[in-house]
Amino acid sequence: MNRDRFMQELRSSLVRLTEAEKDDILRDFQEYFDMGLTEGKTEEEIVAALGSPQQLAKDLQANYHVEQAQAHTSTGNVFRAIWAVIGLGFLNLILVLGPFIAIAAAILALWIAAFSFIIQLAGPVIQLIVGADDFYLFHLFASITIAGIGILLALGMYFVTIYTLRWFVRYLAFNIRIVKGES
Repeated sequence: MNRDRFMQELRSSLVRLTEAEKDDILRDFQEYFDMGLTEGKTEEEIVAALGSPQQLAKDLQANYHVEQAQAHTSTGNVFRAIWAVIGLGFLNLILVLGPFIAIAAAILALWIAAFSFIIQLAGPVIQLIVGADDFYLFHLFASITIAGIGILLALGMYFVTIYTLRWFVRYLAFNIRIVKGES
């Protein structure tokens, strides 16, 4: 494969990046080819050293999405980074998706618990409004206490969710380094 074919395949494989980012990446590879040619290498030797353009594009896209998630930690950026890292190889399906599902399920369960603690306050309040004969102030005060615990749990879960997303993005970056053999 020559330089032009390699660059064409690389450009077509970089599907989820903007045109400006694609141009920047291709410019870097043009410079890499120019330096290799000045060192006396052939285009075929340079292409062989770089490897498959499709795998290279997966690596570049995974790095890009992880950097985006690190710069702007949002749910969408984290999901895009997860899918890009999973695309690097089948083993990442287990190493990335498994822990993510387990952590996300635990966080979701705690959020549900917090909101159910808060919502349960409606029962004694409705009972008080309806004027049922079996209303006890103990139920009201116990419900207020449990709702307070729910509010505290929700506040705590807000920070746990933010820090867990940040930690998981660092885990994705670590996973990319492992796949590339850097760590």
